[in-house]
Amino acid sequence: MKRRAFGWLALLPLLLAACGDLPQPFRGNPGGLAGRLVTPPPYRVAVPSPEAALLSGTESEAFARAIAQALLRREVPAVAEDPLPLDWRLTVEMRLEGNRVLPRYALFDPDGAPQGVTEGSAIPARDWARPTAALLTDVANDASRRAADLLLRAEAARKSTVPSALTSAGPPRVYLLPVRGAPGDGNDSLTARMREALGDQGILAQDVADGAGFAAEGRVNVVPAGRGMQRVEILWIVSRRDGQDLGRVLQMNEIPAGLLDRHWGDIAFAAAAEAAGGVQRVIENAGGMPAREAGGQRNQPNAAPGGLALPPRAAALPRPEPTQ
Repeated sequence: MKRRAFGWLALLPLLLAACGDLPQPFRGNPGGLAGRLVTPPPYRVAVPSPEAALLSGTESEAFARAIAQALLRREVPAVAEDPLPLDWRLTVEMRLEGNRVLPRYALFDPDGAPQGVTEGSAIPARDWARPTAALLTDVANDASRRAADLLLRAEAARKSTVPSALTSAGPPRVYLLPVRGAPGDGNDSLTARMREALGDQGILAQDVADGAGFAAEGRVNVVPAGRGMQRVEILWIVSRRDGQDLGRVLQMNEIPAGLLDRHWGDIAFAAAAEAAGGVQRVIENAGGMPAREAGGQRNQPNAAPGGLALPPRAAALPRPEPTQ
């Protein structure tokens, strides 16, 4: 196969400063649970809307929000939404036994490994059939207390409260998720080339979340552009272990229709080489890169093999709206 490479017309990094879109109660005064953990949790807990809670859809969403809010009051970073790549996940199940409903809470780490299960206080089935806001709040408070205990035990078992990727020792570790949405062999090719390109930037890419302080995921969208052409859009999303969306790097180019239906070849190499510089810049701006040694120099984030380079002045994408 004849291998072809081309320069991407646009590589647009969006470097988001830490701000108030996501709750960050773990900064500043750590509070009660955080004090017991020595430092605040270096991760975020996602509470998806429970499907097995014997509630309607609207009630399930309200219950998930109440649990997340109760965890926040305990100084545990939490959101009522599906987990991001480095989020921990708290699931809720309700079991009907006679005239009682028994809650069951399970905690999972970012790799999906179970970290503990506990049961909550029994609830009268008649009350749970038509739960009031006050009842949802009471049960959520009980759930948050039990979830906090699960987190405490998990922290003790792992004997670590600070991810190594956020310290000055060693290279930053990035959980690189498989690329999604590309035609042909693009998903595998882009993932493999990105892993190599991040290594060139002094970043250790890994395929599990354990030990990673950051996550990067690539999403590909190919749409018709007219005149026998297609527009390829590759979006790289960089997030931190505490759930903060740190930045997004967007690549766009127009190619002949069908060019990437089978093999990506050098195109994957060129795209990954450029994007890795943007990802490195996002992590560096977040304070995640090791300090330069005196007289030393890391790989330049604007450099890419084969004469490819990032635009000297990148345009900013619109800031993503927080998920409700």
